[in-house]
Amino acid sequence: MAYKWPNKDPDEIADFSVDWSRFLDTDTIASVAWLADDTLLSINVSLNGLSNEIILIQPTNTSTVATARFASGIDGKRYKITCRITTADSKVFERNILLRVRST
Repeated sequence: MAYKWPNKDPDEIADFSVDWSRFLDTDTIASVAWLADDTLLSINVSLNGLSNEIILIQPTNTSTVATARFASGIDGKRYKITCRITTADSKVFERNILLRVRST
C-alpha cells in the first residue's frame, strides 16, 4: 500500500514528511534514506541525472519524523517516493508515498 502526498508544482521547492512515531514506541530514527522510483536519491542530484527530474534538496529528521525537501519534477509524472529508516535498535522500516508533480 502506498500513501499519497499533495501534488507538487514543478517550480516549487517543498518539504514532505513521514511521521514514524506510531511504529517506533520508545525507539528512535538513527538514519534515513530517500528513493524515487526505486533509485536512491543523493542530495542535489536529480533522478537519473535528468535536470527536470525530482531533486532531493535537503533531508532532515527528528527522532520520529523524516522530512525531505524536493525540487523540480516532470509535470504530470507520479513518483513513487520511498522513505527508509533505520532505528537506533537496528530495525528497518519503509513507506512508499506517491507524489504527483502537476503545474498549478
